Amino acid sequence: MDEKIIAKVKANYCESCVIKPCQAGCPLHNDTTGFIKLIKQEKFKEAYELLCKTTVLQSICGRICPHEKQCQGACVKAVSMLPVKIGEMEAFLGDMAIKEGWEIPKSTNKNKDKKIAIVGGGPSGLTCAAFLAKQGYKVTIYEEYNYLGGILYHGIPDFRLDKKLLKKAIDKILKLGIQTKLNCKLGKDFTLEDLESTYDAVYLSFGANISSKMNIPGENLQGVYGGNELLEKNSHPDYKGKKVAVIGGGNVAMDTARTIKRLGAKNVYVIYRRSEAQMPAEKIEIADAKKEGIEFLFQNNIVKILGNKRVEKIECIKTKLKKKEGEDRLSPVDIKGSNYILDMDYVVMAVGSKAEEKIVGKLGLELDKKGKIKIDSKNKTSKEKIFAGGDLAGARGTVAWAARSGRDAANSIIEYLN
Repeated sequence: MDEKIIAKVKANYCESCVIKPCQAGCPLHNDTTGFIKLIKQEKFKEAYELLCKTTVLQSICGRICPHEKQCQGACVKAVSMLPVKIGEMEAFLGDMAIKEGWEIPKSTNKNKDKKIAIVGGGPSGLTCAAFLAKQGYKVTIYEEYNYLGGILYHGIPDFRLDKKLLKKAIDKILKLGIQTKLNCKLGKDFTLEDLESTYDAVYLSFGANISSKMNIPGENLQGVYGGNELLEKNSHPDYKGKKVAVIGGGNVAMDTARTIKRLGAKNVYVIYRRSEAQMPAEKIEIADAKKEGIEFLFQNNIVKILGNKRVEKIECIKTKLKKKEGEDRLSPVDIKGSNYILDMDYVVMAVGSKAEEKIVGKLGLELDKKGKIKIDSKNKTSKEKIFAGGDLAGARGTVAWAARSGRDAANSIIEYLN
């Protein structure tokens, strides 16, 4: 069936709610009922251009966002029926724009004489660059790798996001007139002071992709890896016939577990200290992982990694969930005496991430207690004309929230420059 007809069928399922709860559920506040209404009328380009007012990552967010926890989770039909497939329609419009050569509309044809440097070409940096360029500002993205995309490129496996499609989506953003300087690493090839002296404003968005540690015994043994680094570097040991434990319950844990299973591991266990209902990973990712043979140990926690020089076993403990005073979310509490041992060859930590300390610590910026760059409500740091956002500044860990951070920063930079 023709893609346009399929999209229209999906659009007709939407009741076009006046209160637009789906829009409130979207971190970017996309006009969901608005673009869906235009799809119903077969005004596809107009629908795409409406989306461009709030996002430039339609093909990406439409595929990998946790829709059930965001826009689709807020859909009124989701109460007793299936929600409207907002993500699929957004991806359809993004893909159609690439195929048809539709450009991202500019807000003005007048070029400004102000220059902005953006450090980091991930979703936050790309979005910030796009919304500045749409307003006629001169933007240059500095990226340490020889490609743009950041976590979209090296943090999300190909089976979830096709890299050729990603490149086309990024190329469309660059057509706004954005310049790039690839293979340029902050602290090595240039300094923050260099940018301060050259540009009118700087936006830092190089992410926080260093895997956090649990600080448990045995974590320094050979065979213990960080999930973020495995995905970013794509440098894996030989998993064939091996047993691997992935610790964590987010999308990094799911992506890592599924990648390792596809690389030939005999058994992959996802160990998560809370219940399945509390997992931050998207439901469809959990379901797909189960289909691929990944085993889940819910309400279990790792307390020790055992071995001589390398991983041989792990010690786990069962947990129960209790509501602590002053907290809404149920917290895991270890069950005394429930410890048990599992044979294991590798352990992968996917329990969160942090910024690269040796870079962030030398910027001369005020940091928060988690070591991330401290910003105010306008994304402004402790230094004049330096802004920050995304994971680096503690933004919520989804692509849409990173993009929202970049868009907010662009608006704040424009306000500052004016």
